[in-house]
Amino acid sequence: MTEAHTHGVEELCAEGLSLYTRALREGQVPAEDAKSTPCLVDLGLLHPDVADPQCLQPVAPASVLHRLLRSSAERIADERRREERLETVFAPLLRLDGSRTAATGSPTITVLGDKEHINQAISEAMAAATDELLAIQPGANRDSRLTHEAEAIALVRDQALLDRGGRIRTLYQHTQRYSPLALSRYEQLRGDAAARTLDEVTERLIVIDRTVAFIPANADRTRALEVRHPALIDYFVTTFDRLWHLATPMYPEAVRQPTLNGITARQRAIAGLLVEGHTDAVVANRLGMNIRTARVHIAKLAATLGSGSRAQLGYLIGRSGILDQRE
Repeated sequence: MTEAHTHGVEELCAEGLSLYTRALREGQVPAEDAKSTPCLVDLGLLHPDVADPQCLQPVAPASVLHRLLRSSAERIADERRREERLETVFAPLLRLDGSRTAATGSPTITVLGDKEHINQAISEAMAAATDELLAIQPGANRDSRLTHEAEAIALVRDQALLDRGGRIRTLYQHTQRYSPLALSRYEQLRGDAAARTLDEVTERLIVIDRTVAFIPANADRTRALEVRHPALIDYFVTTFDRLWHLATPMYPEAVRQPTLNGITARQRAIAGLLVEGHTDAVVANRLGMNIRTARVHIAKLAATLGSGSRAQLGYLIGRSGILDQRE
């Protein structure tokens, strides 16, 4: 097809129509004249003259149209036969139990790629919630301004759920027992809200109405997984319930952790990690405190047990029996 005639193969340009009209009138046209209008040959309206290969003869338009329509019908028939073959192949597969396949309507696990989408998804789930919010909130050193902004948004969402008759259960690390931020939010909430603490908790977890859960998808929590798989939701809820029963009440009525033989509950938790061989940094991270605070507790523990070195401290911890006193 020449540059001047770049129309579709099933179209006829004005120049081609003029040449075809001339061919009908004269009975043939020189093949050279049709070089600028290849659409006539492509459509089959002109074909070589058997007696004179240098000329082209016109073909009756009704004959050409019939041939093109027949070809189109054959292509349609081929596609229909292909559809029937696909239906035959997939028929037994469609009869199989599809309970273990991914849902086509709504995926059971969705990756939320940034904090904006995470907050939006949680807000939407909370707006539809009517029964319960279960949350595990590990301690972390974060920008206080961002923390207060996030808490303000969460406070509104939580209060709306409580106003609809729902309840809230939150697990914190023990380091949050004296956090002004954590305590103030419960003082502001009105309704069935309770909080407990543990020395160590899992990574962040939010379960809403036991139908959707949110967990971190990377270490810095800038991505999250929105989980709607029933089996995983049941697992998260069971884990939360077991941790909840092991935890120490913080709100609405705080229970003081016991001090045994001069060793606080926090120091016993640290002692357990020390005898496992963990460094100060690991101890601090596991218990949700900064390393300076961890070292202060370690120093007090060493002083109470009369230890003069790190190696001796491990020995004295084992000998003292304080780990057997942990609840």
